[in-house]
Amino acid sequence: MNDPLQPSPRSAGGQLPASVSGAGLHRKLTTADALAQQLRTRREAGKTVVQCHGCFDIVHPGHVRYLQFARQLGDVLVVSLTGDSQMSKGPDRPYIPQELRAENLAALEFVDYVVIDSNPTACELLERLRPNVYVKGREYAGSNDPRFRAEAAIVERFGGRVVFHSGDVVFSSTRLIRSLERDAHLDEVRLRTFCRRADIDQARLFALVEECRRRTVCVVGDVLRERYVLCDPIAGGADAPMMTAQALETREFWGGAAAVALQLAALGVRTRLITSTAMGSGQKLLRSELAALGVDACVVPGAAETPEQTTFIGDDAKLFRVYRGAACPLDRSREEQIVRSVQGGGNPDAILWCDYGYGTLSPALVEAVQSATTAGVRVGCAPGPRGEILAMRGVSVLITSERRMREALHDMGSGLPAVAWKLLSESDGQAGLVSLPKRGLVSFFGREPSGGLPERLQSEFVPAATNLWVDRIGVEEAIAAGAAAALACGATLVQASYVAGALEAIVGSRAGRTTAGAEELALWIAGRPELRPENRFFPDSATIGDIARIAPPLPMLETAGT
Repeated sequence: MNDPLQPSPRSAGGQLPASVSGAGLHRKLTTADALAQQLRTRREAGKTVVQCHGCFDIVHPGHVRYLQFARQLGDVLVVSLTGDSQMSKGPDRPYIPQELRAENLAALEFVDYVVIDSNPTACELLERLRPNVYVKGREYAGSNDPRFRAEAAIVERFGGRVVFHSGDVVFSSTRLIRSLERDAHLDEVRLRTFCRRADIDQARLFALVEECRRRTVCVVGDVLRERYVLCDPIAGGADAPMMTAQALETREFWGGAAAVALQLAALGVRTRLITSTAMGSGQKLLRSELAALGVDACVVPGAAETPEQTTFIGDDAKLFRVYRGAACPLDRSREEQIVRSVQGGGNPDAILWCDYGYGTLSPALVEAVQSATTAGVRVGCAPGPRGEILAMRGVSVLITSERRMREALHDMGSGLPAVAWKLLSESDGQAGLVSLPKRGLVSFFGREPSGGLPERLQSEFVPAATNLWVDRIGVEEAIAAGAAAALACGATLVQASYVAGALEAIVGSRAGRTTAGAEELALWIAGRPELRPENRFFPDSATIGDIARIAPPLPMLETAGT
């Protein structure tokens, strides 16, 4: 089984891109080990080696002039670029994947070698390559940045020198990227390179879908009764300038942890829900309706009433939402009941905590349950506006949205990696999965189980798989369920984030609270262009296993299934 909190072996920096056109480009794209040996030979022959280092997200005229200047300082020009996992300029940066950035640089005639550096700074690479000249932009000339000072010290220790380019004309990749509209084709390319780097393909994903049937997940958290009231807006009230509507139809759903459990069950996962709610007919209804959909619900008496959430909709637009029900924390005896309930259900492959702020979860309960079970995967989420993501300490993966994470940490201004660092530090979590609504998912990993944080967390950004959003209700629950199911099946966190993004796209393409079943997910996988299917047709009666063997391209679900 893969370590779910580590990247796939293919994600290591310096890997040669799979699609290199032309022998010249192939010769220039190399690894650190191979390059170090070649440069040693060139230096022994009396050649001067020049190295430039940077992100090169979009190669613009400023980069070209900088590299041309560097080439004039020696005989061999090496360009090292920061790998995707170490980019920290924004949640969806790099804009161009590392493989394409490397090819762009290799296409320049005056560049001799290109290498991808998977480290946070160029220090380790400089130690190995030992360039005679290290060229940086003029903004570093008076810089006291400790990272740059460390790089300069390494170069000088081996007898090299640091030279600063004048930068007579200033260009900015960040400004260029902000000026570009979203390019669907580029998003497809980014997803394709992400999948190749993260070892994601149809066969692996179909195997995960099949494996879900053999896995067990225990969901613990608050449940809500949700209502959609469909209305016909009418003229304003006669006694006051107010919104007025005629109620036409009411639809009811189970929300909160129940919605997460139902999504897991729809994927074929053996799912057990443990929650607390009011005694009476509502509790019986919860058990019976969830049992009919494959969820075993264990209910501990708790709140005086089941929390409710009512959304009023007029002309396909949400008018407003009303919450009912106060938080009712459990006493010690009922928390002990939940601990016994988790233990009584056997040893699940994963425990998924869902905090909506109504009292079922507490830090003490989370600690007690995790001490009493041996589940290898422990996932925490707090999708609701009242949930406390920091209440779930010591979990494997914390799942949250960017806004809720920032609100929980009272930090609306720091960069996303810095906030994720703080989240894992304060919660003693090992990894995080942060959703950027309608933009994608960012996974943060690299924290050791012992509690130590590295100099910088590693991260991977998965672009959103669709831009056709109909209704985002339920997408956070779909993300949590998809990630937990994939992790329980042995996927890495990066692979799990792709599965979570797939469910987000499917559920978000439909109105109301819905779930995506295993067959539907398999069809979605079969139709994704970045997964490169090889065959074209399959029978209507095909099972998931049949689809996995045939793997045809189908119309994308966001257009075919809305």
